[in-house]
Amino acid sequence: MEIRIILRGALSGLVAGVLGFIFARIFAEPLISKSVNYEYGRDAVVNALNKAAHRPLAAPDADVFSRDIQSTIGVASGIIAFSVAMGALVAVAYLVLHGRFTPRPSRLAWLIAGLGFLGVYLLPFVKYPANPPAIGHPFTITTRGQLYLALVGCSLFLLGLAAYLAVKLRHKAGGLRAVLIAAVSFLVAYAILIGWMPSLGDLAANVAASGQFGYARAATETPQPIFNILSTPVVFDGKAYAPGQVIYPGFDADVLWKFRWYSVINQLLVWTTIALAFGALLDRFILPRPPRVVPGGQSGAPEPNEQVASAAGQP
Repeated sequence: MEIRIILRGALSGLVAGVLGFIFARIFAEPLISKSVNYEYGRDAVVNALNKAAHRPLAAPDADVFSRDIQSTIGVASGIIAFSVAMGALVAVAYLVLHGRFTPRPSRLAWLIAGLGFLGVYLLPFVKYPANPPAIGHPFTITTRGQLYLALVGCSLFLLGLAAYLAVKLRHKAGGLRAVLIAAVSFLVAYAILIGWMPSLGDLAANVAASGQFGYARAATETPQPIFNILSTPVVFDGKAYAPGQVIYPGFDADVLWKFRWYSVINQLLVWTTIALAFGALLDRFILPRPPRVVPGGQSGAPEPNEQVASAAGQP
């Protein structure tokens, strides 16, 4: 029975991943293309400044996959693989929790998926939001990944503690009051956590690189405008730039805002689809079906799913 429930969770994730890819292809991919073009232009400016200052030029990064592959197969495989994994994870969490709670299976599936959306994506997004290409320095990618995964783990842990606290207090304080106490306790603990974790712009590697061309000291790794910090004019793309003049603008705030907004919607779509599909599959698999009426007014034998529901601890 367990493997069949997990397979239903993975199937729900597959459906969610396909929908997530379609959404990303329509809305997010144009923003990614703009970000990539910005990055190429910025790298050209930095190389021109380094050349004018007689500094070593950075070796160009060779793309392992073309943009066509990245924007189709790459995006599809990433979103679908993530969604299938999250669907299976929701199913595993259901198997762990269904014996401790007695709501309808689909309601428990919705609760687990909602907490998953909060802990895996939305809460970490508050501190370390999603970024398109061109935002984020290559020399901090390992540190950024470690910080994000640590925040995901802490978010899930604090959500688990808040749910445990609400369950423990519901008999003494009542259901609504217990939920409010748990929610306020969680928000206080999470606010302390994200205030304690470092901002990406304050990482030691970013502080050290702040004096280089193309790197400005900021709280984030969002590219700032590039100025001519030399004492002589710099010629780039047929135009001369005086000392102190902006050679290349900072990253477009509208592109950044839209990308992050679409990222939230995409994740909400994925997790909602997982909850909807997995909940429906669970109810169909576990809950007893109405008895079939046979000719003569006699009811048919109960469906086998009644035995499954009893074994699963469902009422």
